[in-house]
Amino acid sequence: MSKTYAGARLRRLREERRMSQAELARVLGISPSYLNQMEHDSRPLTVPVLLRLTETFGVDAAFFSERDTARMVADLREALTGEIAAARVSPSDLAELASHMPAVAQVLLDLGRRNQQLSEGLAGEADGRGGGRAAGPSPHEEIRDFFYRRQNYLHDTDLAAEQVAEEIGIRPGEVIGALTARLAETHGIHLDAEPGDRLHRYDQRSRTLHLSSRLRPGQRAFRMATQLALIEYGPELDRQAAEDFEPGSSAHALARIGIANYFAAALILPYTAFHAAAEEVRYDIERLTDRYGLGYETVCHRLSTLQRPRLRGVPFSFVRVDRAGNMSKRQSATGFHFSRAGGTCPRWNIYEAFASPGRIHVQIAEMPDGQRYLWTARAITRHRGGWGEPGKTYAIGLGCEIRHAHRLVYSDGLDLTSPSAATPIGMGCRVCERLDCSQRAAPPLGRPLLIDQNSSTFVPYPVEGDQAVG
Repeated sequence: MSKTYAGARLRRLREERRMSQAELARVLGISPSYLNQMEHDSRPLTVPVLLRLTETFGVDAAFFSERDTARMVADLREALTGEIAAARVSPSDLAELASHMPAVAQVLLDLGRRNQQLSEGLAGEADGRGGGRAAGPSPHEEIRDFFYRRQNYLHDTDLAAEQVAEEIGIRPGEVIGALTARLAETHGIHLDAEPGDRLHRYDQRSRTLHLSSRLRPGQRAFRMATQLALIEYGPELDRQAAEDFEPGSSAHALARIGIANYFAAALILPYTAFHAAAEEVRYDIERLTDRYGLGYETVCHRLSTLQRPRLRGVPFSFVRVDRAGNMSKRQSATGFHFSRAGGTCPRWNIYEAFASPGRIHVQIAEMPDGQRYLWTARAITRHRGGWGEPGKTYAIGLGCEIRHAHRLVYSDGLDLTSPSAATPIGMGCRVCERLDCSQRAAPPLGRPLLIDQNSSTFVPYPVEGDQAVG
């Protein structure tokens, strides 16, 4: 087992709680000098100390892991690509900054993103698209970051949903009946099926939840569970959304809906039972969809949230992509980094899924930093039901770090240890470090191009100082 050095996080946590080293050392049952050594990374965190820290401060052990450092490094490299290249900052320098001075790293990251937004706003105004000011992140992007920062797991919400599921008797095949009874008996809400384009509509005056007649049973259950969350869990939705967003803002309203959706999934698929089922079938997604009568995407999304302390599932990253490469959903309980700039990697198996809808594609992928992942991808199509009406096709990706891959049925028959078995991918062409990639679709940011009329290479955008020819 690798040793955990997290002095900066430990020191920041202690200072936020306004505790002296002597006070914290007394709580942890260690000497002040020992604590001082841990805060300066002279000694690693031991398991007993780590457990006492989680109990004392109410944080998860993952708070002290290297996962957040890896994410911070990836974010810095993307937000400050040009500046890093110009100053010749090495990846090890960034890692040291993120590890030992995370607060400073966060300030630089915020400045870098603000600079990107300002540049985009000025560029838009120059070509007639601007609105007189730089565009900031959209509210939907902010909600994605809200869940990303929490590793796609909301502990209090998950526990509350599981308690309600136990109270009303949620069982596979009996979900709609249990939700119907809860809505009617506790809140006086009755259901009504209606045609039209709306998936659902709640009329508070008549206490009627109108559900589209086109919804499948699993979709009906999810809409009912979401409405139940909004009614029974409203104050808590406000509190959690207000942790990051100003009440009354668009982001706050969207966060409430996002948390309510999380509650709905946790209510329909209660944590303990679903975790046990996932472990039993080795995370076989299709077997889980059959058992619970829910859609492929719903099951994959719920699998990406199984991070309850002392009952963790495989930490997954979840993504939904359309044919054009637009990433409409992305959540992660791993260190996998999703690019904000440009598209994703064409070598990623998420795009192969469109060629054969219904079949699960499996890939061992390796990022530029050497981290490897096992990814599954499958294309799904949604139809509204009418003849001639266009459907929507997405590829759903679910991936985990290679060290967890043996727990998945999809790893059977794969060589998880051989480097040659992995497909090299990157975060996206604009920020990818793989300069010799023959499928690069955009020049790398911050690197001067090698332009020579008397020579050409298999690499679309050769850079100065790089001799690779792809």
